[in-house]
Amino acid sequence: MAADSKNDFNAKVLSALNAAVEAIGGEAREGQIEMAEAVGNALQNKNHLLVQAGTGTGKSLAYLVPALVYGKKVLVATATIALQRQLVERDLPKIKPALDKELGRDITFAIYKGVGNYVCLQKMNGAEGDSDLEPLMEIGALEKDAKRLKAWAQSPGATGDRDDAPDVDRRVWLANSVSGRECMGAEECPFGSQCFAVNAKAKAAKADVVVTNHTLLAIEIVDSHPILPDRDAVILDEAHEFMDRTTQAVTEELTAGRVERAAKMAKKHLPGKASIAFEKAADNFYEALQDYAEMVRADPTKAGRMPEVPSILESPIRKVKESAAAVIQLIQADSDVIEIDSMAERARVKGATQEVLTTATKMLKPGHHQVMWFEPTFSTLYLAPLEVSNVLRENLLTQSPVIATSATLSVGKSFDSIAKSIGFETGDDSSLELEEGAIDPANVVMLDVGSPFDFAKQGALYLPRHIPEPGREGPSKEALTELGELIEAAGGRTLALFSSWRGVEAAEVHLRKVLEDLKLPIIVQRKGDSIGSLVDRFANDPSSILLGTISLWQGIDVPGPSCTLVVIDRIPFPRPDEPVMAARSAEADESGGSGFMQVSLPRAALLLAQGTGRLIRSVDDRGVVAILDSRITTKRYGSLLLNSMPPFWRTSDGAVIRESLKRLDATFKEQGL
Repeated sequence: MAADSKNDFNAKVLSALNAAVEAIGGEAREGQIEMAEAVGNALQNKNHLLVQAGTGTGKSLAYLVPALVYGKKVLVATATIALQRQLVERDLPKIKPALDKELGRDITFAIYKGVGNYVCLQKMNGAEGDSDLEPLMEIGALEKDAKRLKAWAQSPGATGDRDDAPDVDRRVWLANSVSGRECMGAEECPFGSQCFAVNAKAKAAKADVVVTNHTLLAIEIVDSHPILPDRDAVILDEAHEFMDRTTQAVTEELTAGRVERAAKMAKKHLPGKASIAFEKAADNFYEALQDYAEMVRADPTKAGRMPEVPSILESPIRKVKESAAAVIQLIQADSDVIEIDSMAERARVKGATQEVLTTATKMLKPGHHQVMWFEPTFSTLYLAPLEVSNVLRENLLTQSPVIATSATLSVGKSFDSIAKSIGFETGDDSSLELEEGAIDPANVVMLDVGSPFDFAKQGALYLPRHIPEPGREGPSKEALTELGELIEAAGGRTLALFSSWRGVEAAEVHLRKVLEDLKLPIIVQRKGDSIGSLVDRFANDPSSILLGTISLWQGIDVPGPSCTLVVIDRIPFPRPDEPVMAARSAEADESGGSGFMQVSLPRAALLLAQGTGRLIRSVDDRGVVAILDSRITTKRYGSLLLNSMPPFWRTSDGAVIRESLKRLDATFKEQGL
């Protein structure tokens, strides 16, 4: 691109950024400007960009504004629903009027989710007796939910989007929606022109910026099947999660419930020998899974990674595969169906059965670069890829510029770990042959724009040395004692993060005992809890204490007096019984590397950076992060972990820290906070 044209584009980006920042009542920040220029350059020059933008940078505007100035289609993929909604419901609507005026055109944006996130009108309005609807008719409360959902879907302006729908039982939603595989297609469906999912995708196809999620993008990339609208560039926000989200998205699951559902659907749609055989295979598989789950519970050594399907499950899975294949063959031969409801039901049966067939086939012959394991609590078999970087490199990074951003991308000041996990080429060993016009995965710029916060003045990092190294039993007595004393000094106002549920439970028991007289509210995360409601309770009561595990380590934004102390029980290394991480570590060791240095340590560093990042969320925040794991100061790898976190002032003096927390608490109380 000519220098004059490039300078003109950059000038437009900066001018538009000023207009956007002014529209939200903010002020331009140095890091935000630097990032916006880098994003603009990546879009123009068609190079990739890895940009770490610390808390407070305003990275959303730093990538949205250049994307809108660019004037071509840009896909923004995020990890969390919260960020998707923030972009589409808050950030973009706020800056639209200003940018419409600045750019002299009507800027457009849309959100797009998977088909299962929208009501299926055909299924909702189909004939009575749908296999998913039948059980609901027997439960009065669910029938009321179903009627409420239908009334909403028929109301003017309804989006069909689950996030906008009335709050109904999960079973009701599943009975009125379909997966992408079970959809009969808009061309054949009588509701095709009204289809909520189709209309949402059509709107997205016309938008300048389309917001979606990591999972949907990952499925499209791995399956090489178009789901999302075409685009000229991709922005990955919360990019530190993209590899894990991709792995989760393509992990195969085989459960008795999934097989049983497909078999029941087949029996209803295609009664006969094939469906009877499928149903029998489903029953046998259920019994075999139950027997194997009992074996694993009795002998924990059988848990974890499996090189192949256990012999007790091999024959039942093979029968499931063979009977599912026979049903699929019959469905494909059954081309005379013309009645719409029957066609829709056939599509759903085919989709559900094909999913079972595909998964069973893969389970029976796992590839060398796959890991299989069994989870006994829910009797589920899993099959996941060991790495996804190759497919991301070939199907994503060669297609369009990719801007990957997060507050935490570097490990010990290096981007190499995250870059390799996503598929960027960071050395001279690229073996990928590029087609004409493809983008080079090695053409990547890496940038850290810092943060506007003065972490050394706003926060302290407390690293107690007297606490023994953590063991498998949960937090030590010394760690729990330290936790209680710190919380008492802070007057509550604490987010306590644990690496296991055992840690959460031990902390709750201890704190309810030692803090009983102080009457501080203790909010405890339980399995299945809504994160949003927990955080709201915590934010609204400055004297409260929130105890939680891994899902609270990132994405929690509580500025102000409610969170002046963040306590982390231990360095969050992957558990040795995490099958995928353990397998990746083992593969690194076998190839002459170090699984600990290449897999476990980078994962722990990024999560630790996310956890410590919960403390300072605004320029006015003050507080302490306490890490109750002495290994961070006694082990050689501790410096890498510390260099991955915000640069807080550090101390091992507990008396100094407790006194600081007491003064901070007193100041807030004087202010009535």
